[in-house]
Amino acid sequence: MAVLTKKEILAKIKTGEIKIEPLNKPALGPASYDLHLGNKFRVFKSVKEIFIVTERAEFEKVTKLVEVKRNFLLMPGQTAHGITQEKITLPDDICGWIEGRSRFGRLGLMVHITSGFIQPGSSGYQVLEINNAGPMPLSLNPGLAICQIIFEETKGEAKYEGRFKNQQTP
Repeated sequence: MAVLTKKEILAKIKTGEIKIEPLNKPALGPASYDLHLGNKFRVFKSVKEIFIVTERAEFEKVTKLVEVKRNFLLMPGQTAHGITQEKITLPDDICGWIEGRSRFGRLGLMVHITSGFIQPGSSGYQVLEINNAGPMPLSLNPGLAICQIIFEETKGEAKYEGRFKNQQTP
């Protein structure tokens, strides 16, 4: 298993093994690709009852989908789900890791809480578990290069067929 560098990522994009739609070549770094924040967010409703966490938990019951034009205000301690502008399609022998950018981490902004792993053989927009761990409200603008994806070759092949296959919204 190995992390792909810029040259290898470009080669796999050229052959169609990795698809990034839309592709923005300046977003490609030495061993990662910057992903940009979309304009749809899933925010928590004000719920007072206990929510029982199970394998079949329906997050839609305690959240609502909002769409913004210019910015999304994330308050201190607030968590919301965002989504990338890019759709990522991976072959069966490459997985991905979503990582935050240090410039935003220094402000207390986290872009994934638990699920930064992208399964091999998956295709979709990436949901971001955004949290403001800082002391001040943060204004997030759609189009912001909010995180990066790191591509890694797997040992063997696999294909994701789970619940969030072909995800379109957060």
